[in-house]
Amino acid sequence: MKFFKPSNSNEETPKINKSRIPNRLNVLFFVAFLLFALLIGRLVQLQIIQGNHFQSEIDSGDIKTETRNVQRGMIYDSAGKPLVANNSSRAISYSKPLNVYPKTMYSVANDLVKYVDIDSEPTTKTMRANYYLAKNEDAVKKKIPGSSKITDVKKLTQLEIKYVNDHGLTDGMTAAQKKAVVVFTKMNNAYALSTIYLKTKNVSDQEMSQVGEHQSDLPGIKITTDWTRTYPNGNSIKNVAGTLTSQKQGLPSERINELLAEGYERDDSVGSSYIESQYEDVLKGTKKAINVETQNGKITKRVKQYGGKVGDNVQLTINSKFQNDVQKIVENAVKTGSANGNPLMTGGYAVAMNPQTGGIYALAGVDRDNKTGKITTDSLGPINQTMVMGSVVKGAQVMGGLRSGVITPTNNTLTDTPIKLAGTATIASIFNKTGNNNMTLSAADALEVSSNSYMMQLTMKEAGFNYTSGAALNMPTSIFDKLRSNFNQYGLGVKTGIDIPGEAPGFKGGSSQAEIGKALNLSFGNYDAYTTIQVAQYMSTIANGGYRMQPHVLQSIRGHGTDDKLGAVKYEFQPKILNVVEGTAAQWKVVHQGLWQVVHGSNQWRTGARLASLKPAVAAKSGTAETTTNGSSTTTLSAASYAPTTNPQIVIAVAYPGSGSTNEGFNMESVKSIYQAFWKDVKSSDGLN
Repeated sequence: MKFFKPSNSNEETPKINKSRIPNRLNVLFFVAFLLFALLIGRLVQLQIIQGNHFQSEIDSGDIKTETRNVQRGMIYDSAGKPLVANNSSRAISYSKPLNVYPKTMYSVANDLVKYVDIDSEPTTKTMRANYYLAKNEDAVKKKIPGSSKITDVKKLTQLEIKYVNDHGLTDGMTAAQKKAVVVFTKMNNAYALSTIYLKTKNVSDQEMSQVGEHQSDLPGIKITTDWTRTYPNGNSIKNVAGTLTSQKQGLPSERINELLAEGYERDDSVGSSYIESQYEDVLKGTKKAINVETQNGKITKRVKQYGGKVGDNVQLTINSKFQNDVQKIVENAVKTGSANGNPLMTGGYAVAMNPQTGGIYALAGVDRDNKTGKITTDSLGPINQTMVMGSVVKGAQVMGGLRSGVITPTNNTLTDTPIKLAGTATIASIFNKTGNNNMTLSAADALEVSSNSYMMQLTMKEAGFNYTSGAALNMPTSIFDKLRSNFNQYGLGVKTGIDIPGEAPGFKGGSSQAEIGKALNLSFGNYDAYTTIQVAQYMSTIANGGYRMQPHVLQSIRGHGTDDKLGAVKYEFQPKILNVVEGTAAQWKVVHQGLWQVVHGSNQWRTGARLASLKPAVAAKSGTAETTTNGSSTTTLSAASYAPTTNPQIVIAVAYPGSGSTNEGFNMESVKSIYQAFWKDVKSSDGLN
């Protein structure tokens, strides 16, 4: 059952307030309007009223990259011994801030020399004037008539420097002030955010302490580490390794634009010669990189972009012990030779090379001043000192005759006799000057006794000239090109391609018709000049059967192991054949037989008997060239050889310019000593014949 409340007509029913909801909405709309109005007003302020200000703030902000050097890679020998290492030492450096004023650097320089003993260096008038102006520029400017109207800053600076110098304002500087001039100049010349070294040697504990104590007075000055090159296994490799520029020298002028484009700073140390230069990209590493955020010329933030990477290591084919031994052998040969009747000797050079790969085991040399007798190391002499080598080249001459067809492996007999031509002096072999020792020789025999006559007859045959005693020599000048083209194929008279900068190409004598008789001298090595490395490459080409290998000192590029040990191999040098001297097995056999007979033959005139006792057996060719030194007649003694005679493992070439006519044979004696050192230092001769 439902109950209904009765209606009471007298009771008033409550009314709903219809205006309450719209009022609330109006309030919300009004608040929103005010917020939008404030936002629009703020945008107007930012974009219109203050727009230029904020744009200039944006424009003044910048991100620059600050770089810092890393440790340079090391150079190791073939056995993993360090040849060129890094010695770390304390250093005092200066990192140049942004927008630093000269007056600030002036103050820092003067304070620093109070606490640190800076090495004295020469200063110029301009350096001293700039130092003086750093503090006194305003006073000097007032002394220059019309300076306020000069808008050219460079011109005004020149006038200020002139005023300082003309009035002697830097005269009477103390030693400390001159040192401050040096420091100020280095700081002033540095780039913003770059780091330069102010002292790299003998930084004492006291100096470190003083710099630390006064750090607030020395903004930008830091105690850091510097690396210098050392040579743990002897200095004989130093010439081959090359040098680095100092910070003072900076980048080499001839490469400055190239190196700057690669990210170098002007005062960076860089490989300036030889291996250090050749493999600069490998050894230098990658600098630390720090992004520096700036605002209005002030650094606001530093963020490390790259932590840097130390340089990779270079491993050479050179064996350090063998290198040192060969250097001593050559030096002793020069000392002995010059003391025993050869006072005009100008040096001695040696190369030991792998004929199968082109790898260099040793490069040694000394230079001798024949006026004072002073001997200095010249390990690069084998690649940049040219000389007339003499009969050492006769192996290539015989092969040239065989390949041209003027002789054959089965028909190559000629008679050694003095060559007499109309209007010229007689040219003869050393054992047959007068013709009393005329003898019939095969090509191999001619190499054994080093017959000049045989080589000249080959040349005349190749030129199409039918020799008869007393006839006028009638050969085309093209014979020069023919002989040289043959020699070039072995590396004689052309760059060998060794991976060390500065190689000399050799020297060619004249080749006109007036000099046609010199073609005969060229045939037995007494005209054009070659380097010792060229002779080594030539003999390697014969030893391996015709493959001219590129000589190289790089064995591999390696990472870093622990305790300065070599790390993983990143690159390994692959042997490179430059060209092939085509020849039949029978032709090569003639040449190889002749070089074997030089050492092991039975003829009394053979020239390599001093090497006959060596084991494994050696094949060789000696050379004696007539030269002139200081107006006196001298000889250059040379030799080239390989061993073992089957499957050769090493080629040795030596040259001793400026020798006299006595004591000949120390070229072969030095070769003998080098072989003995090789089998002791580098490889075992066990099982080799």
